[in-house]
Amino acid sequence: MTDPNTLDPALLSPYLEREIPGFSDLQSIEKFKSGQSNPTYLLTAKSGRYVLRAKPPGQLLKSAHQVDREFRVMRALAATDVPVPRMLHLSGEDSPMGRMFYVMAFVEGRIFWDPALPEASDRQARAAIYDAMNATLAALHSVDIDAVDLADYGKPGSYFERQLGRWTGQYRASETEHRAEMEALITWLEANKPADDGQLALVHGDYRLDNMMFALDRPDVTAVLDWELSTLGHPFADIAYQCMQWRLPHQSGFKGLGGIDRAEVGLPSEDDYVAAYCRRRGLTGIDNWTFLLAFSFFRLAAICQGVYKRALDGNASNPAKAKVYADAVKLLTHLAAQLIEKGK
Repeated sequence: MTDPNTLDPALLSPYLEREIPGFSDLQSIEKFKSGQSNPTYLLTAKSGRYVLRAKPPGQLLKSAHQVDREFRVMRALAATDVPVPRMLHLSGEDSPMGRMFYVMAFVEGRIFWDPALPEASDRQARAAIYDAMNATLAALHSVDIDAVDLADYGKPGSYFERQLGRWTGQYRASETEHRAEMEALITWLEANKPADDGQLALVHGDYRLDNMMFALDRPDVTAVLDWELSTLGHPFADIAYQCMQWRLPHQSGFKGLGGIDRAEVGLPSEDDYVAAYCRRRGLTGIDNWTFLLAFSFFRLAAICQGVYKRALDGNASNPAKAKVYADAVKLLTHLAAQLIEKGK
């Protein structure tokens, strides 16, 4: 049976040569192993290297896999302090692949898959990498959305209320069994969501270490990737989502920082990381931290459930890996329950 994620260079090359100035002679297509949502490929051509990111094949959930939004936001950020790859082309649904995709310039750099940064040279190098990541997040939330023509990129106000509705709906659409802890988490979030405070920023939606690239010889961020979940929303959603990684177990598929002696290896504590972010943005602190973290666990659990359901339906980007996401949903909802019980 032919893998629906396999692409034919002979079919794609003429199209790309026509649509991308300077593109010539597509020689090979290699699918990246990472990425569960939108399959991503390295294109090697006579004219250089490129990256193609596409919608997955098969029946998709409504409002998911909007690669056109990723293309738009990265193109808009090109002139800001947020580093992104150069956008080259966005196809229609009638592309040679039979689905929408975009092509961007290949960015040379390092991706750190383990947040403990075992490959870093010393404690100072690890601290510098995390500080650069923190500075980039603060820069993102400081982007003038009107100046970059993204004022209509999402709805203003009531962000957490809308997100709770959206992800509860996504979870219900991909639900495969009754999960008592998930139901309890949804109920708690609905009862404890904070009042809208009017803050609005461009949010990434999946801001974490392995969704960005770093320079080969210094700790600078060279590209922030994977903008599928980006929208206009509350900036604290991003910082809480990233700090959720501090609480996920390191010995798991998530490779969080739970169980790591962060001070020993040179990584910031959760409190110090949040304080650095607040200093950069001129904030005195962040309220409703328990809710923000619990919401982050909930949303990631809903995403994992969707990946698992696609695996059962046979059209996940990486079916073998996707099936372990069922256990991830259990882990995330359990950690959220523990967080709520302790209150921090």
